[in-house]
Amino acid sequence: MFGTAGRRAARLIAAATVTFFGLTAPASAVPAAAVPSAPVGVISGAGVAGAVPGSYIVVVKPEAGPVPPAARALAREYGGTVGANYLSTVRGFQLQATAFQAARLAADPAVAYVEQDAVMNTTATAATPWGLDRIDQRTAKLSGTYHSTSAADVTAYVIDTGIRISHDEFGGRARNGWDFVGDDKVAEDCNGHGTHVAGTIGGATYGVAKDVRLVALKVLGCSGSGKFSDFIAAVDWVTANAKLPAVANMSLGGPVSKTLDAAVNRSIAKGVTYVIAGGNENRNACKSSPGGTPDAITVGAVDKADKRAKFSNYGSCLDLFAPGVNIKSAGKGSDGAVKTMSGTSMAAPHAAGAAAMVLGTHPGWTPRQVRDDLVDNSVSGLVRNAGSGSPNKMLYTGHLG
Repeated sequence: MFGTAGRRAARLIAAATVTFFGLTAPASAVPAAAVPSAPVGVISGAGVAGAVPGSYIVVVKPEAGPVPPAARALAREYGGTVGANYLSTVRGFQLQATAFQAARLAADPAVAYVEQDAVMNTTATAATPWGLDRIDQRTAKLSGTYHSTSAADVTAYVIDTGIRISHDEFGGRARNGWDFVGDDKVAEDCNGHGTHVAGTIGGATYGVAKDVRLVALKVLGCSGSGKFSDFIAAVDWVTANAKLPAVANMSLGGPVSKTLDAAVNRSIAKGVTYVIAGGNENRNACKSSPGGTPDAITVGAVDKADKRAKFSNYGSCLDLFAPGVNIKSAGKGSDGAVKTMSGTSMAAPHAAGAAAMVLGTHPGWTPRQVRDDLVDNSVSGLVRNAGSGSPNKMLYTGHLG
């Protein structure tokens, strides 16, 4: 594996006696006519909308051995710089390289595949909150009240733009996890999207699960966009560090990435319940990642009249609908700031908060049991214009009281 020089490197790794790899012979040692053309592989997702030039996600085969030394050996063999290593979900790493270097690396027998990195975006459009009032009733007629059950022993990981952890809504229950954009420990929110999402999951006034613990993982910058590679690193972090019972909310999306979907599925297999925004393109939710992940809870958005929001994605990859239009929650401007936003980004945290309450009552349940509980107890047939293939199911939390 790793080509000719890579095989030498692999032997050195196995011997565990050195910290660097053998050098290839200088080009002058072989006549130009004797040098065969370099084999190249396929880059999955090359040319996709939002592609990040020079950034790739590499997944290695089991026989490649431990990821960090394998990544270094491959980068030395074919060129490029290794970024984050993925150790707890998919086995791979992020690579900064030219397209030619990445294509050559993709042909190495130690490599399962190479995927083009791409930009991801938030899925938001910029009295008692109506969304909370709606989800604890079986009809659209609002009562002006909301009842929450305890999720004090549950942790919600908010993979987003960060959180204003000092906000009054969180009462000291929010903390920093990691900033994958700035590569530091402070996941400060300079956009506001993540703070709003966290407020809907677990804010004292605007939250579904009002006593859940919140952890900020920043994968999106001030503009609300970020890279698949950082998001995969965040999922890897959650998988390695999550304190169960746990929920992870992902109110963002992008083009299909099999690496991201695989990472999320493996994190779910480790016991973390994932809730994902269905997307805002008014198209089939199966055509985006991570919205098409089958083992997660994927959520579409409705307005106050129980009509599918005009922007909300639809289709068989959705599990539920939840309120997602004109949702009021915490803002980033100050510790008392409030902001109103719309999007499937706002629908997903309603379901994430509900999942946290399920786990508060049943801390030993698997992600599948949590999903089945929410789906089985949802209200059927109320969503107007649910969209082709969509499950006509409205999130309902009344059974949790």
